[in-house]
Amino acid sequence: MKSIEELALAFDYPWERWAVFLHPAQRQLAQKDFKGPARVAGSAGTGKTIVALHRAFHLARTNPDARAYNQSAHPMTIGYGGKLQDFIEAPQHRSSTGRRRRIIFLMVLALAVFVCGRIGLTYWVGLLWFRSLGYGEVFWKSAGLQIADFVLFAGATFLILYGALSAIRRSHEGDLPGAHSIIIAGQPITLSVQPVLRVISLCISVVIACVTGLALLANWPILAMFWYAPHATGSVSDPIFGKPLNFFLFTLPAWQLVNSWLLTLAIAICVVAVLFLLITSGARSLARRQITYASSPWRGLSITVTFLLLVLAMKVYMDRFELLFEHHTIFDGITYTDTHVTIHGLFIVCAALVLGAVISAYNAFRQAHGRWILAAILPTVVCYGVLGIVGWYVGNFVVKPNELVREEPFITHNIEMTRQAYGLDRFAQREFPAETTVDAADPANNQPTLQNIRLWDWHALQDTLRQVQAIRTYYDFPDVDIDRYKIDGTTRQVMLAPRELNVDKLPISSRNWINEKLIYTHGYGVTMNPVNGFTAEGLPTLLLSNMPVQSAVRSLSVTRPEIYFGELTNTDVYVKTRQQEFDYPQGQNNNLTSYQGTGGIVLGGFLQRVILAIDRGDLGKLPFSDDVNSQSRLLMRRNIRERVATIAPFLTFDQDPYMVVGDDGRLSWIMDAFTVSSNYPYSTHYNLGDSAVNYMRNSVKVVVDAYTGATTLYVFDSEDPILATYRRIFPSLFKDGAAMPADLRRHVRYPEDLFKVQSEVYGLYHMTNPQVFFNREDLWTVATESGTDGNGQQTVQMMQPNFVLMKLPGGTEEEFVEILPFTPANRNNLIGWIAGRCDGEEYGTAVVYDFPKTRLIDGPQQIEARIDQNAQLSGQLTLWNQQGSHVLRGSLLVIPTGRALLYAEPIYLQAQQSPMPELRLVVLALQDKLAYGTTFQAALRSLFGGEISSLNASEIPQAAPASQGTAQPTTDINALISEASKDFADYQRLTAAGKLGEAGLKLDALKSVLDKLNAHRK
Repeated sequence: MKSIEELALAFDYPWERWAVFLHPAQRQLAQKDFKGPARVAGSAGTGKTIVALHRAFHLARTNPDARAYNQSAHPMTIGYGGKLQDFIEAPQHRSSTGRRRRIIFLMVLALAVFVCGRIGLTYWVGLLWFRSLGYGEVFWKSAGLQIADFVLFAGATFLILYGALSAIRRSHEGDLPGAHSIIIAGQPITLSVQPVLRVISLCISVVIACVTGLALLANWPILAMFWYAPHATGSVSDPIFGKPLNFFLFTLPAWQLVNSWLLTLAIAICVVAVLFLLITSGARSLARRQITYASSPWRGLSITVTFLLLVLAMKVYMDRFELLFEHHTIFDGITYTDTHVTIHGLFIVCAALVLGAVISAYNAFRQAHGRWILAAILPTVVCYGVLGIVGWYVGNFVVKPNELVREEPFITHNIEMTRQAYGLDRFAQREFPAETTVDAADPANNQPTLQNIRLWDWHALQDTLRQVQAIRTYYDFPDVDIDRYKIDGTTRQVMLAPRELNVDKLPISSRNWINEKLIYTHGYGVTMNPVNGFTAEGLPTLLLSNMPVQSAVRSLSVTRPEIYFGELTNTDVYVKTRQQEFDYPQGQNNNLTSYQGTGGIVLGGFLQRVILAIDRGDLGKLPFSDDVNSQSRLLMRRNIRERVATIAPFLTFDQDPYMVVGDDGRLSWIMDAFTVSSNYPYSTHYNLGDSAVNYMRNSVKVVVDAYTGATTLYVFDSEDPILATYRRIFPSLFKDGAAMPADLRRHVRYPEDLFKVQSEVYGLYHMTNPQVFFNREDLWTVATESGTDGNGQQTVQMMQPNFVLMKLPGGTEEEFVEILPFTPANRNNLIGWIAGRCDGEEYGTAVVYDFPKTRLIDGPQQIEARIDQNAQLSGQLTLWNQQGSHVLRGSLLVIPTGRALLYAEPIYLQAQQSPMPELRLVVLALQDKLAYGTTFQAALRSLFGGEISSLNASEIPQAAPASQGTAQPTTDINALISEASKDFADYQRLTAAGKLGEAGLKLDALKSVLDKLNAHRK
């Protein structure tokens, strides 16, 4: 049902414009047939009218300037068979088209509802989770910033893209294929593609805008920091542009983000403009049998090129500042050539781009031609070419002949800014004599250091604990941490390992929803042992052990051993249910418990339970479980790394969280968090994980309660400008470091990841003299040591930082430090040693000991070589490696004691059938002396007391005559001879029987007896 006006509008052309092309009688007939709403499928006259209307409509579109009907060209009556009117206005066609449109609309609506509902549901569950932690305000601020970010970029993308596509479409309107007539049933019909293109442009713009908004959603911290950044961040400014530090940390990243977004849009729009130009040119060519270009096709391309050139001008202008981050062979930052040529040249290029944009815009608003687009690009190409030539000339003929002189001030800038960016200005330097004598080690005044030398390698201890303390197969010790505790009034260095539950190791028959979600919900307890404590069997001396947790000392206790939040807790669980939880095994039965904490999300009513089930992918079980009630709680994001990263995604976290036993017996995790940037001016980039950064601060310590999951962020560097900005954004998220409980603060330590990066940086940037830096005269590298790979083969590997409790040279009492030795580049001798300090007022500082450069100081590799060259040690290690077992060499520690360097390395023996290493030897060394023993005390007596080093554990301590003036003890010679004879006979018997391991032990015993006989004879 259509009126004549509706039919006219259906063809997207005003009735008044094309009715003049009808014969007057034909117009009267049309008005009669279409007076008011009338069914088109009417009389034959109506069919003729329809044909005349189409003919007139076609003539109007192809001859817009005509004013009258041409009788000769368009006769009044035309034969018509009725098919045309059925094609245009048949009721069945109209009905099916409307039905399809409704179906498509409903499908799009359903998809939009599903996507928006899923996003809204995720945000709602996130709000509940943040509220359970007391950070509801943080959630709302984060969500608000994300929504603002999405709306800003999606809205701007839509406006730019749709406006550009509309401009391109209008510039090619006369040449689009749909603007020509087609023949249906022998009749010419014009079906315009303009409405279709309009809809396509709208849909494409909406989709790309939404995708762009979602893609840039993760960058909300950049814009938030730009908005909330303080106006000034101290007196630091770059030495070239004089810009303050906050410009590079906050403003420049935001401009880089906006510029990348605009450049992507500009390139995409230009590609569309070129495609339109090619398509319309091809259509025109086919129509006219020749390639001709009208002025209008170039108008759309000119507009898009104008936009592209303006965006490029902004990018080039910002590229001037990015020269401060450029990497060069000798140093990073702006060079002599950049200062005198590139910076000024880029400004000229920027001006050339703006000039080109003006030319292109002028071309768009006049009779457009392609040559003007080339003219718009030409100034930029010329300027870039001239800039490259001038830069090449200055670099090769001005700088290189006098490179050190030309680049010296810029090298100085790089050294100063890099040291500031990584906190190397907090490093103190001291000279250390590294003497070689036993007396220089001064053991009497360094007993705290000697009594806390770590003999347990954490890998060996982890394997041993998995054998003797895992208890059940589903328990595991994912990590071993090193810390210090007061034990019976004395500070001791200990190793602590949390016992976590790994649901992936449950028996297959037990892998069901109830067990994984309701029963096996948490790990249990910790183990703790001194770093040098061994039993007679070579196992660790445990201070905390077993289930329930047993303590060997009064000052240590664990009152809340359950670990609901840890490193292996990767699944959600439901607590406070009708189902009791497994606590720990106890004989033939299991001890059960119920969660008493306040952590997690209360499940509440059925609707909230369904919402939580949908979000957590548990819709098939949670809403219908009889064990879950309204007071039950959902513990989600229990992995501490995921937990803290969700709360503060803008921070970077250390990869080694460690557990602390508080004075109240509760277990807590401590994680170090960093603020990083890659935009610190004149600072060199170094790798941190998968990212390259040139600024790093350990500004935050995160504490996570292992039972409740309560997470607290403490500020430890209030001078960090990045953290200061985040505190302005989230004032309720952070607490001052002084608010950290004292029992936890005693266990903070220098972060490993920060220490590694700083050590790498210090190896180069300890050279503050530009000339020395330029020539790399004193380049340091982290020392290497011998180790074993995954196949048990000996390899050379870079030393890792070690925590030790020691008295630093010149210090008055022991302190907990993180140490790492250095060697000159491509050399094995030691050149320096760094200690990151962890205690008291010295926390966060470091001290560097420079060794003498006038003589060689043995490095770890040289000490390893001395061990391998020792006849007794080498023979014994070779024998052990051939008897169904293999030797594991622990980390070699290099520790300054007194005025000398002490080297210590434990050696373990591990059977191939049992992954439980046992300590067999301890090797101690000074520069000029090597000693060993089956225990640390034996090796210590051999090194400082003059006793003979021995591989026999049953040896009676024997002093060497050169060091002791006491008489030799009386020994029964006949008994020794008999014992030697028996050992030799047993050795032959066991060798013949193929029992080489036992034979080796008898051979050791025989050597010990012979040593005693020789000593008695002397």
